[in-house]
Amino acid sequence: MIIDKIELVDFRNYDELSLEFTDKTNIIYGKNAQGKTNIIEAIYMCATSKSHRGAKDKDIIKFQKDEAHIKINVIKNDIPFRIDIHLKKNKSKGIAINGLKIKKAAELFGILNAVVFSPEDLEIIKGAPQIRRRFIDMELCQIDKIYVNNLVNYNKALDNRNKLLKDIYNDKELETTLDIWDMQLVKFGKEIIKARKMFIDKLNEIVKEIHSNITDGKEELVIKYDFCVDENDFEKELVNSRQRDKKLKTTNIGPHRDDISFFVKGNNMKIFGSQGQQRTCALSLKLSELKLIEMMTGDKPVLLLDDVLSELDSDRQEMLLDNLKNIQTFITCTGIDEFVNKRFKIDKLFKIENGKVLEGESS
Repeated sequence: MIIDKIELVDFRNYDELSLEFTDKTNIIYGKNAQGKTNIIEAIYMCATSKSHRGAKDKDIIKFQKDEAHIKINVIKNDIPFRIDIHLKKNKSKGIAINGLKIKKAAELFGILNAVVFSPEDLEIIKGAPQIRRRFIDMELCQIDKIYVNNLVNYNKALDNRNKLLKDIYNDKELETTLDIWDMQLVKFGKEIIKARKMFIDKLNEIVKEIHSNITDGKEELVIKYDFCVDENDFEKELVNSRQRDKKLKTTNIGPHRDDISFFVKGNNMKIFGSQGQQRTCALSLKLSELKLIEMMTGDKPVLLLDDVLSELDSDRQEMLLDNLKNIQTFITCTGIDEFVNKRFKIDKLFKIENGKVLEGESS
C-alpha cells in the first residue's frame, strides 16, 4: 500500500498544496507551528474519515473559509484509488472514492490503512478510558467492516436509549419502549465485545515478543481487556441495571464502558509505570499495530510518525526506525538532526515554512 500524492485546498493553514511522495521514507520538517502535523492529519483522515487529533471538521477548515478539500492517490495491490474528502463548515463531510460518492463514511475504511504515532499516544497508556476505547475502535474499523457496522448501530441505539431515559423522567409510560433499544444494544454490543476480545488476544500474541525485544528480554507486556460486561451476560445485566439507568438518566452497562490495561511484571503501567516504561509500552503497542494490520489485511499499512522521535531516547528511536523497512513512512520533525542522518536513508525531504513546502531529495 502506497500513497502516491496528496492535494490540499484550504485545509488548516494551507491555501493550496500538492505533494508527491516516495514509497519509502518521507521526512516533513520545519519549525513548530508551520503545518507539519496538518499533512499527517490529512493522510489519516483519508484512512479513517477522522482527525487523529480528535478535531471537528469545522475546525480543520482554513480560517474564514467555508469548506476544504483533501485529495489523495493510493496504490493498493497495484490498483489505483483516489480518495476525495470535502469538508464543510455547516454540513456533513462528503467523501468520494474514484469519483463515486459514498453514502457512509464507514465505506472508506480498508482502502488506506494507516498507523499514526504521536506524543499524544502516551495517553493510551496513562489517559482516560475513552482514549483506549477509541484506539481499539479505530484499529478494528480499519480491518473489519462488520465491526464498523456493529459500532455505528450500537452507538445509534445507545444515543436513542439515553434520550429515552431522560424522557422517562417526565413521562413514566415511555418505559415500555426501552425494550426496543435494549434489544438493539444487546444485538450489536455482543458482537463488539467478541471482536474486541479477538483483537486484544491477537495483539497480545504480537506485543509480547516486540516488548521483550525493546527491553532486552527484561520485561513482558500483557494487555488486559477490562470489559464492562461479558457478551453472555449483557442482556441480563442490562435488565438488572434499568432502575439505576433511569435514576441516572444514562446507560451504565455495555461496551461503551470498556477499558484496557497494560501490565509489566504484574504492575499496571497507568498507575505504577515510570514515564520511560509508559513510552516503551506505547512504542510496543504501535509496532504491534503495524504487524497486526498486515496480518489481518495481507497488506502493509503506511506509518505516520508525528514529531515522536524527540519523545524517545536513542535506544527506543533505534528500535522504531529498525522497523521501518519495506513500509512507507511519513516522519515529521523540527530538523534533520544527526540521529536521522546517520541511522537510515532519507528518501525524500519536505521543508515546511509558513504553510509553504520546499521539496527535495536525499541520496
